[in-house]
Amino acid sequence: MILAAGRGERMRPLTDRCPKPLLQAGGKPLLQWHIEALAAVGIRQIVINHAHLGHQIENHFGDGAALGVQLSYSPEATALETAGGIRQALHLLGGGPLLVVNGDVACGWPMRRALEIAENWKSGQLAHLVMVPNPTHNPKGDFALQGNTIQLPAPDEAAWTFSGIGVYHPDLFKGLQAGQVAKLAPLLREAMAAGKVQGELFDGFWMDIGTPERLEELNQRLHSGRTHSA
Repeated sequence: MILAAGRGERMRPLTDRCPKPLLQAGGKPLLQWHIEALAAVGIRQIVINHAHLGHQIENHFGDGAALGVQLSYSPEATALETAGGIRQALHLLGGGPLLVVNGDVACGWPMRRALEIAENWKSGQLAHLVMVPNPTHNPKGDFALQGNTIQLPAPDEAAWTFSGIGVYHPDLFKGLQAGQVAKLAPLLREAMAAGKVQGELFDGFWMDIGTPERLEELNQRLHSGRTHSA
């Protein structure tokens, strides 16, 4: 699943008439980089949620056949936040572990890792998060990584930044109702407290494309070949 329902307030005025995932970098919409990366490793059934100007996303990509994938859409009348959006789309995602990628990140993390993670899923595990070194806009990080276990950091413990890429078990969202607005972080914290969140550190290329300046930086990186993929 690719999350594409955000309004993109920090991207305005660029997102006033264009949904954020359709903004271009390197000559392609941000969303297309993800779709192509997934298709390249054999992940071809993809769900995209959308809200703000979402019809433009459906009109642009259609059923995905042109990119060698099968796209399904989960429209939201108003954005349901990350957990709410995933819960709304569960009927399209099957009953096993599911890869979820934020539509507004650019990352060289090898998508094939999701297949390995799913194959080695532990009974009772609820999530596997990809962590990255802290960017300047999130210097304190989000969660701590002890071995392969993700947990809330102690006051003096180093933390890493959550990349916006994770593999989740549907059971993580079982307490939510379809259509409910719900953030992901509270669910993850509860699962971490129960020792049910695994993870890994990715030290390669990653960017949160949250501002016009970062979009332009990504554009320059892609045109100059300073990243493996977006």
